Parts: sequence; structure tokens; C-alpha cells
Amino acid sequence: MNKVDAPRTPMKRVKQSQPRYSSGVCLTRGKVETFGFIDETHELMRGGGLLLVTEGREGKPNAMTIGWGLVGTMWRQPMFVVAVRLSRHTYRLLEESKRFTVCLPARGMEEALEVCGTRSGRDMDKFKELGLTARRGIEVDAPYIDECPVHYECEVVYQTELKPGQLNKTLEADAYPTDNYHVMYFGHIKGVYAEENAASKLKG
Repeated sequence: MNKVDAPRTPMKRVKQSQPRYSSGVCLTRGKVETFGFIDETHELMRGGGLLLVTEGREGKPNAMTIGWGLVGTMWRQPMFVVAVRLSRHTYRLLEESKRFTVCLPARGMEEALEVCGTRSGRDMDKFKELGLTARRGIEVDAPYIDECPVHYECEVVYQTELKPGQLNKTLEADAYPTDNYHVMYFGHIKGVYAEENAASKLKG
């Protein structure tokens, strides 16, 4: 069912026994032009992937590798559209929070991309196991990965669930052989942040 988000109050989180986020302000990261890293974003998405990061009411950050998505303009606003299958742990987290970040991995983060693309956050704490640092978003109340030199901060403004028979038959047979369909989340890009030497960290 297509949905347009109603105004939300801040998400209530379960109190944690210890902080999950790195304390302090990240002084090496500044706001950049919204589409300033669009070429790198598309190149990485077609390669090893990007990291979609969110959290639910429990306040536990989780990352999922994504290889499908769109960055562009809709409703006169910059949007990052991400596709999340109904079976994914990230789907539940996004339904609870309606906020996410998309992080561009630096060179040397191949293991993180592999683990976050094959293991579920239901079964492990990916940040802990991979030694990743979670920081709180600057404009959006969602976590991002400090080791990634560029990140997008997004708030869901619209979502739609793909249903059987809606897609071209050839594409549907290729993408959904087991009927595990996607929900498409339209994330309004509130800000893009990058380290000063981000370009050199993204490419070899």
C-alpha cells in the first residue's frame, strides 16, 4: 500500500546500559553540495555497494549493503530512493524510524560490505563485530558510519510496496524469483557530509 508519512514525534528508544555512539563532535566532516558526490555514489553502488544505516526503537545501529537505489530530484526536492526487501531486518527498523543515512565506504571496507550484505542484524551487532564507529546524524536523527568519508542524511517522505504483477514480467522474474518484494523508500536528502579528503579515500 502506498503511504505518505504523517507528522511524527521523536521516536521513543529503549534505554541502553551503555552508549552505542561515539561521543564528541566530528570536526573533520563538513556539509557539501547535495549532488557533489553523485558520480562516486553511482560508481560505488554499481560496484561493491553502499551502506544503508538506520536504527529502530531499541536504538541499536544497523547497516545493510545496498546495490540498488536512485539519487535525483522529486517534488522539487533532492531524494535518495532505497529499496529494502520485506524480509530484511532493516525493513522493520525503517518502519519504526522513517530515517536513514547512506554511507559511501572507503577503500579497505570490503569486509564490512560483505558482512553487511550477507549477515542479518537480527543475529549480530555488525558495528561491534566489524569495529565500526556509529555517530549521530547532524540534521537527521539517524546513525552514520564514521569510517565512511561521505554520508547522506535522509528522512522518509513517501514509500510504496512493490506488488506482484506491477513490474515488467522479465524484470520481475529476474529480481523476484521467490516473491521477496521490495519497499521503495523515498528519502528526502537533508544534508550530505564529507571529510576534506573524501575523494582520495573513496578511490584508489
